[in-house]
Amino acid sequence: MIPISSILRIARPTDNLQVITKMYIDGLGFELLSEFVEHQGFSGSIIGHPNHNYHLEFTRHSNSIAGKAPTPDNLLVFYIRDLRQWQAACETTEVAGFALVKSYNPYWDVVGKTFEDIDGYRVVLQNQEWIV
Repeated sequence: MIPISSILRIARPTDNLQVITKMYIDGLGFELLSEFVEHQGFSGSIIGHPNHNYHLEFTRHSNSIAGKAPTPDNLLVFYIRDLRQWQAACETTEVAGFALVKSYNPYWDVVGKTFEDIDGYRVVLQNQEWIV
């Protein structure tokens, strides 16, 4: 079993490293934790919260094209119980450049909103507590 103290990092490529990094920092309130430039052909940014056990990493390879999300169902889902916090998160996400879109899976539109970044990847802000 993976220890509970482990850090989860979700990494994905992008052709828009600086723009994506700024979108997620401004829209979702992440912080830039680390970045690297041309490390064996890769540049990247690692964002998150210093005290949380998850990070997002965006990378750009100098000799390849990352392209768009493979499907409209590639999601990061954040459950936000408090209505005011959820409304504020939805507003800042849209102001940061995410597009409000109809969810591919209608379940997410019942008590949430789905936003798409410039690479076509989606973030769901769900106004409820996560329940098993």
